[in-house]
Amino acid sequence: MAKFTVIIPYYQKQAGILRRALESVFAQTYQNFDIIIVDDQSPFPIEGDLDSLPEEQRTRISVIKQPNAGPGGARNTGLNNVTAQTDFVAFLDSDDLWTPDHLQNAQETMTRFGADCYWASITGGDAFYYHYDMAELEKTEKVTRLSESPLVLEIPEFPKVMLRDWSFLHLSCMVIGRRLFETIRFEAELRLAAEDVLYFCDCAIAAQRVILFNEPGAVRGEGVNIFHSIDSDSPQFLSQQFNTWVALDTLEGRFPRRTPEAASIHSYKRTARKQALWSQARLVKRRKMPQFNLLARWVWRDPRLLQSALQLAVGKLSR
Repeated sequence: MAKFTVIIPYYQKQAGILRRALESVFAQTYQNFDIIIVDDQSPFPIEGDLDSLPEEQRTRISVIKQPNAGPGGARNTGLNNVTAQTDFVAFLDSDDLWTPDHLQNAQETMTRFGADCYWASITGGDAFYYHYDMAELEKTEKVTRLSESPLVLEIPEFPKVMLRDWSFLHLSCMVIGRRLFETIRFEAELRLAAEDVLYFCDCAIAAQRVILFNEPGAVRGEGVNIFHSIDSDSPQFLSQQFNTWVALDTLEGRFPRRTPEAASIHSYKRTARKQALWSQARLVKRRKMPQFNLLARWVWRDPRLLQSALQLAVGKLSR
């Protein structure tokens, strides 16, 4: 049986995007893998991208179709169907591409250092300028070099560093071992934001060892990306910020109060509140009704939203 299971959630509106991702998987120098694709009720039929594959490739792919459950729910379905013989799970978004040695690097490095949580760097176009290589962490953080060539890093206080800025992490560069993929799942209700960050943190907390590989494991794609397709004037923006706040509130419970991790999360929660309220203020300015139902749900879970609204109003009046 395969040593790796590759999990790909599929929800796209364009032909050829999934086929391109699969080509990068089948081009891997390490070939001991099988693939689970979870068709999350994609608007574009999955068959269009699979029918042109050679028969020997199609036999290595299991397709699971389900009602739309969002990216976290789709990945959970994949995780729930990993075989007992699998040693590692590697995630790939359907619009991303792997570099040819991604699985080889993950297998060799995780085995060598006894790690069960691994990330490689990611590269991409100008639209994803905020991602940076693992080597950049050495400029600001306390890191340990486990290997010089290839460059492999370990961060003694990984959750604290991650929560200050997680721009060096991406799901398409993540590989986890059995200890993690058997027990940890995504928060499926977080459909629009932050389900990946919460998963990163839960895996990092539970992992025996987290290692970072500097060479790119993936190239960022430009297909349907739910998070980046929503801007501050989109109707879904308030829901996205609420998702973010819920994820951060859940994360905050993972750490004792008055720790650096809790302080970082608290700061991000304030930002989510402010962005949400500014989006509603812009609606009022354009003579549109605010999204009162969702605001009420947010206030019920987070009374501090009212305090933030008052501060925003006072600041506006004082100007």
